[in-house]
Order: sequence, then structure tokens, then C-alpha cells
Amino acid sequence: MPSSTASQDMQFFSVLVRCGSLSAAGRDLQVSPSAVSKRLAALEARLGVSLAHRTTRRLVLTPEGETYLAQSRRILGEIDALERELQGGRAALGGLLRVNATLGFGRMHVAPAIAAFARRHPQLEVQLQLSVNPPALSEDAFDVCVRFGEPPDARVVARMLAPNRRLLCASPAYLQRQGEPRSPRELAAHSLIAIRQGDQAYGLLRLRAGKRVEAVKVHGSLSTNDGEVAVQWALAGLGIVLRAEWDVGRYLRSGRLVQVLPNWQAPAADIHAVYPVRHQSTTRVRAFVDHLAEHFTRGD
Repeated sequence: MPSSTASQDMQFFSVLVRCGSLSAAGRDLQVSPSAVSKRLAALEARLGVSLAHRTTRRLVLTPEGETYLAQSRRILGEIDALERELQGGRAALGGLLRVNATLGFGRMHVAPAIAAFARRHPQLEVQLQLSVNPPALSEDAFDVCVRFGEPPDARVVARMLAPNRRLLCASPAYLQRQGEPRSPRELAAHSLIAIRQGDQAYGLLRLRAGKRVEAVKVHGSLSTNDGEVAVQWALAGLGIVLRAEWDVGRYLRSGRLVQVLPNWQAPAADIHAVYPVRHQSTTRVRAFVDHLAEHFTRGD
């Protein structure tokens, strides 16, 4: 077990790296950048190594700094887990939980789940950031990310929250006006509403029926980086959209949208909670991921 000073230094260094600069860490810790710089220098002097190259705007870890950060996070996580275990789970959850999700899905499904979680744990601070392009997991900006599809990094923990299909759909008015495609190749004659997000390929659609796979070049005059906007355009009869079932299910059930080529499947978009391996022993992360799994199992 580390000494009190060592534990405080580990917490300080973790905050410093999370903030990314001396000035940002100073704002977080409510001290001046020079005070942060002096504390980092004192830590390096105590350890006898250089942990980071720094300016007031940027922090770059040395190899020793990377090692110290990784081990600090592991040790602090084990301390947190030990204390929770000894307390028998009776203590209220506290601390900061940083969550990231995509714009439309996060607004519609993750935000309500967080609201319910916050009511259960009022001493916990939760920060939700919604982004069009999810940040790289290596950036360590978040404790839990809600992602679609296969987890991109084997060095993280990914728990599947719910299965999720991507469906082609359009409004009845559009299909009545333009005709309903009967095969993937016929999609080339239709207007596809494009959703441009991250590094996803644009304009090439891959569909599968059993062992048969077809790649179709599609086009359309409308594109957006907001999935909800794309769905609204489809509802307005402006084209066919490929969207996750969780986002369009209510419109399909009401008949405002109709599934196109129901016998053909696009690549799945299963919903995962993704978090760094070191957070496996962090009680608030485990509790939140359990809550998300329960939330999506109920279909809230």
C-alpha cells in the first residue's frame, strides 16, 4: 500500500495528465500553473526521473511518465476497490464519472439512463459529452464510452449492452413516388441520405443475405453528420436512410417509416459500453455499466 504522500502524488499526476497542460490542471486544482509546475518538479525530484516535457499549453509524457501514470491508475483503482469491498458496498458512490456518447443516441437513450443513475447516487458527479466523432480511446478523456459496432481496441473492456441492427428505411410517400427497391443493385437508382461520421466509408453500402454479399455504390443529394437530421429527412420523404434500429424503431412501429430490403442485412451496430482495463476495479464505473446494461435490457 503506498504512503499517503505517494498516493496524493499519484492522484495529482493523474489529474495533470487528464487535464493535458499545467494551466488546465491549475484550474482544476484551483492553484496557479507555477504551483502545478513546482509540484511536478518536486515529484520528479523525489522519484529521480523526468516524467514529462511541459509548457503552459501542452504536456508530453516521457517513457517513465507513461509507466508512472499506468501504475498510478492501477494502484488507485485497487485502493478504491479495496475500500468499497471493506465497506460492503454500503458507502454512497462518489467522485467524477466522465461519459461519452454520440449525439442523437446519447441525447435519446444515454442521457435518460444517466438521469436515473444520478437520482440513485446524488453524491456522484457525472459529466456527459456528446460528440459527432467519438474520441480515440487512447486519449483518456472519458471513463466510459458508449459505442456502436465492434470495439476498436483490444486493450479496452467492452461490454455489450444490447444487440442493434442497421436498417434501410424510407417513408411510404417516398416509396410510393420512387418505387420500392427489390434488390441491393436497385438502390443505385434511389436517393440515399448519407450520414458522414468519423472515418466511416461514404457511398459504398455492403449488404448480406445468408452467404451472399453485395457491395453497392449509392448516392444522394443530402448528407449530414447528425443521424437524427437524416431520419427527419427520411420522414419528410426525401430518400432512403440507413440507421440503427434503436433510432428508427418507433417510426417503423408507427408506420411513418417502412423497412427497405428487409431480407438483406447491413453490418451490425451492437451497443457496447467501452472503458479502460484499469477501470475494471473502479466501483462507480462498474456500477454505471451495470446500470446501462439493465437500462438497455429493459428497452428504456
